Amino acid sequence: MEITRNGSQASLPGPSDWFTGNTRIDPLFGPHEPARAGGASVTFEPAARTAWHTHPLGQTLIVTSGLGRAQVWGEPIEEIRPGDVVWFPPGVKHWHGAAPDKAMTHIAIQE
Repeated sequence: MEITRNGSQASLPGPSDWFTGNTRIDPLFGPHEPARAGGASVTFEPAARTAWHTHPLGQTLIVTSGLGRAQVWGEPIEEIRPGDVVWFPPGVKHWHGAAPDKAMTHIAIQE
């Protein structure tokens, strides 16, 4: 068994080539062989969001606080709230982030 204590890993600012606005990434777990999944808690200040992007094996988001938005290329923007689970299939272009006037935190899991 391995326990990673909350706050034991340093927070990182979201890189400007991946995000617009103020974001903070708190690493949660990395892949453990043979698994390939890793996860992080990502906090978006109001109006902050990711750039359009894809994941070769998809991505799951679990909203933990605040109010957010997510969009798949060519589809309408969807509001996301605490407890919502969002799945982006492999290769699907998308973005996600905070609402214009509220912050949002989610756990992001991808391989």
